[in-house]
Amino acid sequence: MSAVDTAVDAGPGLADRILGGWLGRIAGNMLGKPVEQGEVWTRDRIDRYLRAAGALPLTDYLPEPAVDDAGPPLRPEWRSCVRGRIHGSCRDDDVDYAILGLDLLETHGFGFTTEQVGELWLLRLPYLQTFTAERAAYRNLANGLKPPLTATYGNPYQEWIGALIRADIHGWTSPGDPRRAASLARRDAVLSHTGNGVYGAMWAAALIAAAFTAPTVRAAVDTALTVIPAGSRLARTVRRTVALHKAGLAWEDALDVLADETAGLGWIHTVPNAAVITAGLLYGGGDFTRTLALTVRAGLDTDSNGATAGSVAGVMTGAAAVPAQWKDPLEDTVRSAVFGFDGVRVSELAERTLRLALLDA
Repeated sequence: MSAVDTAVDAGPGLADRILGGWLGRIAGNMLGKPVEQGEVWTRDRIDRYLRAAGALPLTDYLPEPAVDDAGPPLRPEWRSCVRGRIHGSCRDDDVDYAILGLDLLETHGFGFTTEQVGELWLLRLPYLQTFTAERAAYRNLANGLKPPLTATYGNPYQEWIGALIRADIHGWTSPGDPRRAASLARRDAVLSHTGNGVYGAMWAAALIAAAFTAPTVRAAVDTALTVIPAGSRLARTVRRTVALHKAGLAWEDALDVLADETAGLGWIHTVPNAAVITAGLLYGGGDFTRTLALTVRAGLDTDSNGATAGSVAGVMTGAAAVPAQWKDPLEDTVRSAVFGFDGVRVSELAERTLRLALLDA
């Protein structure tokens, strides 16, 4: 029996799981987008905002701010990302890279090279819609540098979260095969990242691939750890998160410990954000809404973390089981800066992803 057969037999069908991954990524991204500024929107401030709006426990997209709200401003995009105002997804790089990855695999197949990833960026992605490590790599590409120099020259963001947010497509197209997913993600990641930045992409891709067949969230997390160096800071931090959960610490207390142990890395670094994603998944316990809510309430890079946790949760539950308050406002429509994809249907993206996943089945 193939990995794809196992995935289908384990619960929701493969098509439903892939669509669930896309919906989860987009919904999680939308949930976290208004408060995506980790040094301002801390865990405490996010909860204060929700409490004042009567939105705890969080079971839907963020409420819009009250007229007399005196807290820090939400990101400018909030008007298209809060409950009651959503009509399709707003544009964001966390979704753009999933689309770009799909285009990469459709154009070059699973044998793509890192150089081809870069060529596609220059062709399909506007420079001003790239950030941190991706912008540095884009600039290096435009100046004629080749990988791996594109990741190291003038790039202080090499271990930030950018490569991790590009990894979903490699997990979705490698259902039940985390090592293959990690290998594909690594080839993509080294264009712009090194060290834990690359390991983060490998880990996320493997986590999503494992989610197709894993019996539990914990099993998927354990499997994903096998594809990255055990002594890396990323692996140590994820194992620490697992241990805190296993020891019975409350979610808030576990996050306090993890914040202390990753202090100084910054709110966009891969390692603390992987801890937040892992905690959201484990304490979410397989419940889609609780997973998204806990992940985003934890702060740091809220939209990226919500997107990755949502992708894993969506794969595990399948699209049919994603609650209506998350998927219906998306109206099966995606806004994207990727050339040729603006206004594409979520269902179409999922169908195209399914075709790729079945190529080696």
